[in-house]
Amino acid sequence: MDNQPNSNEPEEPKRSNNRGLLTKVAVTALVAGAVGGGAVYGGANYISNHNSSAVPTGSNSGGTAKTSTLNVKVNSQASKVYKAVKPAVVSVINLQKESSSSDGLSGLFGNSSSSSSSSSDSTLQTSSEGSGVIYKKSGNAAYIVTNNHVVSGSNALEVVLSNGKKLTAKLVGKDSVTDLAVLKINGTDVKSVASFGNSDNIEVGETSLAIGSPLGTDYASSLTEGIISAKKRSVTTSNGTATVIQTDTAINPGNSGGPLLNLEGQVIGINSMKLATDSEGTSVEGMGFAIPSNEVVNIINQLIKNGKIVRPALGIKYVDLSEISSAQQKSVLKLPSSVSNGAVVMTTPGSSTPAGKAGLKKYDVITAIDGKKVTSTTSVRDLLYEHKVNDTIKLTYYRNGKEKTVSVKLTETTSQLNN
Repeated sequence: MDNQPNSNEPEEPKRSNNRGLLTKVAVTALVAGAVGGGAVYGGANYISNHNSSAVPTGSNSGGTAKTSTLNVKVNSQASKVYKAVKPAVVSVINLQKESSSSDGLSGLFGNSSSSSSSSSDSTLQTSSEGSGVIYKKSGNAAYIVTNNHVVSGSNALEVVLSNGKKLTAKLVGKDSVTDLAVLKINGTDVKSVASFGNSDNIEVGETSLAIGSPLGTDYASSLTEGIISAKKRSVTTSNGTATVIQTDTAINPGNSGGPLLNLEGQVIGINSMKLATDSEGTSVEGMGFAIPSNEVVNIINQLIKNGKIVRPALGIKYVDLSEISSAQQKSVLKLPSSVSNGAVVMTTPGSSTPAGKAGLKKYDVITAIDGKKVTSTTSVRDLLYEHKVNDTIKLTYYRNGKEKTVSVKLTETTSQLNN
């Protein structure tokens, strides 16, 4: 965009430095520690001191220590679920190329690593690790659902089964908007697959379980237990607004992509992120989020069929109205004071785009789609994604202080544009 505006074009609005809390929810680092250890031991002592008649005791006469002959039979539902689903949960290893330095001993003696890639000056190294769950077996192939951010940027992928066997995995498809991906492996050694439950049927307070590899394969097949804290929680991510299940079941780095389960052993969500600190840096505990199973099933079926997710678009770039100073909202956009929310078109739509065909112009302010208010740029995308490619919508916008409504036929998303 030129520094000197065209005499026929209004001054370029400047964005405000106030970006709000758009990125406060993300995949965040976890601070590990022994917080709560004292509470656990204190609780154990309290029970021991006040319920001594219920605790078996023995004689350690002569200072000789012995183990109790008491056999505790554990047959909880959580244990049953764990034993049933564990074989279907895997660790996912993201391998990426790293340049090999010629300054080391390997360079001096001319040795090459056995794990080197096709490029002579790079090798594949573990970049990150996550979790996944096998949900389908067809012939000699097995399919795994995991998070997009677990496989993002990979040059190769490996999967470690619950029995420790490592297999090469192929990426079938991924979707950054929902943070989901599907992998394919040789299914010869796969003996068990997980099934999906209906995430609409879960209840707040219901017990939930997570199986995965927190902090990587060293802690593979770890089980944690909690409850459903909220059925449908809207959180803002770098890819827009996501509707997710909130749980206090412990979800740590490495659990990403693993299953959130109900007590029937059904997958009700795919663990995706947690909130470790709020916008002011305050530490947060017990706030994990999972992608609901109903959305997971819809997305992975499309990924298997098409390798990608096709979504509708307007074909424009836009910014949140809140990023434009109040002075320029009046002088450049000429908005009435009653308009406080919307999405500002920041590029001249091409004549072949849906927005261009409908007559939208640079600096138009979109305020509603099909009568539903546009509160931010993320809500534009959310409202569009309620529709399919080739659907026609009613778009309400302001131009030079006047409200207008136009019909727009949606086409497929163009990657270079917002929508």
